[in-house]
Amino acid sequence: MLNYRHLHYFWVVTKEGGFARAAERLDMAVQTISAQVRELEKSLGHQLLKPLGRGVALTEAGQAAFARAEEIFQLGQVIPDEVRQAASGKVARLAVGLSDGISKLAAHALLVPVLSTPNLRLVCHDGEFEQLLSELALHHLDLVLAGQAAPRNPNLRLTSERLLDSPVEWYGPAGLVGKAERDKFPQSLNDVPVLLPTGHSALRPRLDQWFEMQGLRPSIVGEFEDSALLAVFAARGLGVFPVSRLGADDLGLMRGLRLLGSSDGVKEEIHAIRSRRGQHHPLVAQVVAAARP
Repeated sequence: MLNYRHLHYFWVVTKEGGFARAAERLDMAVQTISAQVRELEKSLGHQLLKPLGRGVALTEAGQAAFARAEEIFQLGQVIPDEVRQAASGKVARLAVGLSDGISKLAAHALLVPVLSTPNLRLVCHDGEFEQLLSELALHHLDLVLAGQAAPRNPNLRLTSERLLDSPVEWYGPAGLVGKAERDKFPQSLNDVPVLLPTGHSALRPRLDQWFEMQGLRPSIVGEFEDSALLAVFAARGLGVFPVSRLGADDLGLMRGLRLLGSSDGVKEEIHAIRSRRGQHHPLVAQVVAAARP
């Protein structure tokens, strides 16, 4: 087991730039701190610090150790406040997993009903579908929003419910929308640069099939996993892009974006996936209930 007291001494020495200043901060003898850091290096099997003038510098191994130590002790500094808040019952915590490829704009719209909850602490994790389901099964997450339902697996004990089945519309900066001519949509998509979600998105194959059915060969100039980032680049003039009608409600944050047209028959789906414990989480229940027709 890693000795976290030794790791803390190493972290302080690094932050202070030397053993003398660390000893002053910790009110300890220099020799004691030095011995503890040497014990840490011995246990890890690598030198972490090297002399530099009157102080010390990190070796490559030390840089890796310090990066993790920084995370550990920064988290440690917030633990007392979080424990105090949890004990008081004032914090309403909601941990949500957002699967790669779903529209983050639409996901935000689905979470709006709980964003005004007093003392809300919202934690959002973005990741691969399978990884998020594992985190949900271990109760590290309360809810997963994904472009597909959870697979049938009795060991995971997860339930899915489709929250969103929204038509897909096309938006872009005013200059490009004017050039594309709305009355000639969708053929006008051949006349402007196009931004699309990546293949991680469940929406992408539907769009590719729609392009083929419409006889379109658009000029794809960018692909994005994050729909919000896609909208930012579109607002800067890079191209036109598809977004679900629900997600389009958030486009008011992006000045200058204009509606071009709608992809008839193409819809984006978002499913709410919960564990058995998540079914009883009041904020999860509120999100799901607000999304139902």
